[in-house]
Amino acid sequence: MDYLLIAIFILFQVTFLVQLYFILVIHQKLRAKAPAEPLFESVLPVSVIICARNEDANLQANLPLVLEQRYDDFEVVVVNDCSSDESEMTLKAFTERYPQLRVVTIDEHKRYKHGKKFAVTLGIKAARYDHLLFTDADCKPASPNWIALMASKFRHGESIVLGYSPYMAEGGFLNRLIRFETWYTAMNYLSFSLAGNPYMGVGRNLAYTKSLFFKGKGFASHMHIQSGDDDLFVNQHANGLNTVIEISPDAHTWSEPKHSFSALMRQKIRHQGAGGAYRREHKRILAAQAASGLLFYVSLACLIVLKAQWWVLLPVYAVRLLAQLWVYLPVFKKLRYSDLAWWLPLFDLIYYFYLFALTFISLFKKKIQWK
Repeated sequence: MDYLLIAIFILFQVTFLVQLYFILVIHQKLRAKAPAEPLFESVLPVSVIICARNEDANLQANLPLVLEQRYDDFEVVVVNDCSSDESEMTLKAFTERYPQLRVVTIDEHKRYKHGKKFAVTLGIKAARYDHLLFTDADCKPASPNWIALMASKFRHGESIVLGYSPYMAEGGFLNRLIRFETWYTAMNYLSFSLAGNPYMGVGRNLAYTKSLFFKGKGFASHMHIQSGDDDLFVNQHANGLNTVIEISPDAHTWSEPKHSFSALMRQKIRHQGAGGAYRREHKRILAAQAASGLLFYVSLACLIVLKAQWWVLLPVYAVRLLAQLWVYLPVFKKLRYSDLAWWLPLFDLIYYFYLFALTFISLFKKKIQWK
């Protein structure tokens, strides 16, 4: 029993140190990032690309917010992907009001079923300009300066701009869980980008150049994977020199979250499929991060059951929590999720077990459509 206790305590200490590395070395970089910078007046023409399948209601509500952005030279390309609702009529009406709107229509094929990557590729091919900005039909730009802020980050010849897209607060446990996971994911990929090792981005708010897309042969290497039009593309082509982030509050795009656990699981399992195709380096780092968090709590629980001295365990847990509070509280504020700060101890515990369960369940789910 003594040897088992010692082994578990060593594991507890090792995972504690690994967690401190991610908190104080990686995540600290986002804490230190200025929350907003002066707007650099960009003159680059921009093509905004939105892929929509049966999104009539969202197009009516959100597309005008994109079309009425304060930017001198931009177009909006909407790919109407096999919609069976009133999207076609809505888009036709919008084209009569907004000359900068262009529509690409994909008709349903009885035998060939395609994923979102095909629609994104057609949108990119139709785009007139080299600088591309992506969002979804259910996203609302936080301000009329969204395009200007994202485009301004291309000022030094960068090829990729990672934006941030939070989910709206609606109350309830599920909503808080969704927003916490979104916050943590964003904090992670934004921090790693600032550390010179970008590994993913989110297609609800992402920009890159058309020339980079075609130079990298688009999605050819992972077209067989349903998801990954955003994170896999970034994972394969981003580096510390060609990638920057934009986290100004006016540059956010807000989305409506899922309202049921089953819908959330379908979405997350679809996204899980892309993770296996990440670079080996990134898979090792992310696995170490998730495993250290999970094993930290598992070893702590085992030590409590084995009646280890509480005055030894409590300081270790307290140091980790205090480090999190010092780093994460400003990040909660920057990413507009300050209300979740009170929930940090609970959701940090839940998060790692949630990731483990999601990874396990995804092993038995092979093919999921994007819509």
